[in-house]
Amino acid sequence: MAQLIAIAASQAGPAHSFMVAEALRAAAESLGHRIAVSVHSSLGTQGGFSDSELAGAAAAIVAADMAVDRQELLGTAPAPVHEVAPGDVLADAERVVRGALARAGAAPAQAPAVPVPSAMPSASGAAAAAPPQGPLRIVAITSCPTGVAHTFMAAEALEQGARALGHTIKVETQGSVGAQNTLTAADIAAADLVVIAADTQVSRDRFAGKRLHATGTKAAIHDAAAVFAQARAQAQVWGGADASVPAPGAAASAAPAAGAGKRESTGAYKHLMTGVSFMLPFVVAGGLLIALAFALGGIYVYDDAHQGTLGWVLFQVGAKAGFALMLPALAGYIAYSIADRPGIAPGMIGGMLAGTVGAGFLGAIAAGFIAGYSVHWLNRAIRLPRGLDGLKPVLILPLLGAAIVGVLMMMVIGAPMAAVMGALTDWLKGLQTGSAVLLGVILGAMMAFDMGGPVNKAAYVFSTTLIASGVATPMAAAMAAGMTPPLGIALACWLFKSRFTAEEREASKASAVLGLAFITEGAIPFVARDPLRVIPACVLGSAVAGGLSMAWNIGLQAPHGGVFVLAIPNAVNHVVPYAGAILAGTVVTALALGLFKKRLAAPGAVA
Repeated sequence: MAQLIAIAASQAGPAHSFMVAEALRAAAESLGHRIAVSVHSSLGTQGGFSDSELAGAAAAIVAADMAVDRQELLGTAPAPVHEVAPGDVLADAERVVRGALARAGAAPAQAPAVPVPSAMPSASGAAAAAPPQGPLRIVAITSCPTGVAHTFMAAEALEQGARALGHTIKVETQGSVGAQNTLTAADIAAADLVVIAADTQVSRDRFAGKRLHATGTKAAIHDAAAVFAQARAQAQVWGGADASVPAPGAAASAAPAAGAGKRESTGAYKHLMTGVSFMLPFVVAGGLLIALAFALGGIYVYDDAHQGTLGWVLFQVGAKAGFALMLPALAGYIAYSIADRPGIAPGMIGGMLAGTVGAGFLGAIAAGFIAGYSVHWLNRAIRLPRGLDGLKPVLILPLLGAAIVGVLMMMVIGAPMAAVMGALTDWLKGLQTGSAVLLGVILGAMMAFDMGGPVNKAAYVFSTTLIASGVATPMAAAMAAGMTPPLGIALACWLFKSRFTAEEREASKASAVLGLAFITEGAIPFVARDPLRVIPACVLGSAVAGGLSMAWNIGLQAPHGGVFVLAIPNAVNHVVPYAGAILAGTVVTALALGLFKKRLAAPGAVA
């Protein structure tokens, strides 16, 4: 057994640095050696080496692509230094450890294995699939369901990762305010590689004939270098090697049809999140317009006695237009995620019928999936002469898809779904205090569990879709719980300075602002550094906030906005108690962090 010391530092970001460190630890332990790792990132320095570790080190590994003061760390160590890139560690950490020991003569180095590709391209497709060598010209798109934090965090991670690896990149963000830094035809034509890091469906028509790799936003945020390595090796030509950009009009079906066989399996979660991302603006606009109507005309502003007043008009716009379009948008874009544009019309028709029969958001979700998979299957099953193929997306697929989903909704699944939705709504409205608190605690814990991941989004989607059914209390609990983690961390950095580095305390200011805006992802840098302590503290505080919000019967008409919606009259029914629930969750999170985290001994900590 040999003692090793290592430095991990990556320009790709803190998460990348910590992943390199963990890979080295796991590799050394699997080979029966001890290792001490010092991690360097924009968050500061974590870990270090004792005098005995420095004196007894058989080898030192420096896995860094950024400036690190090695003399201060390794100055007294007699061990030879083995320098590698962070990407080398992630590709084969055991090989790096063996190489360091071989340099020191402490263990025989095994001949490095030649990496074997997971799938060799066929001879006919070799030219099209062969990745270019050297630096790449990359274009990318990032998008998340809400179009806020993960969209821009993924874009920043991709840009930093590309710079660190010597690639050039342009990233288009498809956020809540629309597309920014939009890719031009010239950008796409000059690109060697297209990377789509999205948790929603992104149109790929303009990338026909280009090598394309799709992944999620979290993969890009956590390890952009690995995404690029995987993309270089596994990207496939979208729409076929000989595909060209489709012409407008009837030929619009060519790209989806050609690429259907190439589409990666995205799963129900991504389809649902695509529908949610397009539904949210209708919920936000409708809910806030209804709140303004109540503020102007009272709780009965919708009565005929108020007809013609501004409050009555705003209520009609919000309830009869904004909320009425919520279900068609949800179903239509679930179907779009599955079947591309031919699925939109059948999905929206199914969503409209779900509202008509009282099936609510459950019926709309079912309609979206039925429409999407029906159209997707029809598109593959129906074969027409080339001259008539343009009829499929504008006539045949919408007609047959709408007929299928309409008949099923009206004659088969509509009534059962309406019964289930009615029972769920009645149960939520009739919750006693104990049950309401339990629901709030569960929603709160889910919101903080993975900071914008699938568990968080499941709680968020459940809460937002209930607003149109007149059940607004889960939404209040979810938003309070989502604001708590970054706010609690910021408060802990102020109360327990000795538990955080100077860089963390500085970063907590931005985290507080993100928390006020209901962007839970502001806690991610702190979670990446110390997940085993930070996540339980955040879950505890969010559970308290969610439970108190439900216990006090607080309702929220807007699914986003954070504290800024509190200024809108009647957006929240009990403003002061709601602020108290958020404050209580924040304090619990901060106190838990002070209890769980250890006092730092590294430079930058305050005694």
